[in-house]
Amino acid sequence: MTVLEALDLHVRFPVARDWRGRAVRHAHALNGVDLRIQPGEVFGVVGESGCGKSTLASVLMGLLPPTEGTLRRLPRADGRETDVQIVFQDPQSSLDPRLPAWKVIVEPLVARRGPRPGTAALRARAAELAVQVGLRPEHLDRYVHEFSGGQRQRIAIARALAPDPDVIVLDEPTSALDVSVQAQILNLLQDLRRARGLAYVLISHNVSVVRHLCDRVAVMYLGQIVEQGPAAEVLESPRHPYTRELLDAVPRLDRSWGEEAPAPPVELPGNRSLPRGCFYRDRCPWATAGCEQPQALLPGGPAAPDHLFRCHVARARFEGVGTGQ
Repeated sequence: MTVLEALDLHVRFPVARDWRGRAVRHAHALNGVDLRIQPGEVFGVVGESGCGKSTLASVLMGLLPPTEGTLRRLPRADGRETDVQIVFQDPQSSLDPRLPAWKVIVEPLVARRGPRPGTAALRARAAELAVQVGLRPEHLDRYVHEFSGGQRQRIAIARALAPDPDVIVLDEPTSALDVSVQAQILNLLQDLRRARGLAYVLISHNVSVVRHLCDRVAVMYLGQIVEQGPAAEVLESPRHPYTRELLDAVPRLDRSWGEEAPAPPVELPGNRSLPRGCFYRDRCPWATAGCEQPQALLPGGPAAPDHLFRCHVARARFEGVGTGQ
């Protein structure tokens, strides 16, 4: 069963126009992204800055329409469309400073279509959600600036929970918090997931957070998913050379893979003119004949049918199959 499905998503932003106002050059933010979110799972999306993670989050939320492709929110058991909410990176800038905390929490209930609950019902709902995220209901008349960073993120989580969503997109939910507070927020998210059957899409550059929370993970490079599969397999036995580079940047003493890919050039390619064939070819230490051809995201073989990667060289190195496309 799937609750949220993205099929061949492309997003392009105009960066230059002709004298008639027609776009003649684009920035290619997403380039053929496919993913399916299952009920109750945590799906991680990792990659360096500029790879398209936040653009993907905006598309999944419906804040940004895709240029091409389809986003499907599948029906729930009660016939209603899957509800998707979001928790942003910085709670200070994502919460309205003019409203007391209880009004911030119930904003999604006030904004949605249909009959609006009365003030008493809204305050009761805010108090209920406050308890669930570890806030004291008697503090909800305070304004956002009167709370600590961790408390503000708890308010943001309570707001996302208000309409009883099926999926919550977590866009770097702990990166603006102190390390000691990060663990508390991650544990809270885990508890809420188990209690409410939530699915999360975790957008992050922090591999440690992804390893701690996620069931499956996708690695993005230049707006494209280059590797995807069970989190333990992808993070412990990476196949694509970019995934190996990304994980090499994280200090660890217990690496399980043997052959290390040499460090590629530091300079990253732009997204205004996409490379031909493999997007990673110009930076890849394994580049060889065949990399000039587009690379499909295919299973690793009978031993790892759910571990997908987009590299014919890696397929030959690790799976013992040919390099032809």
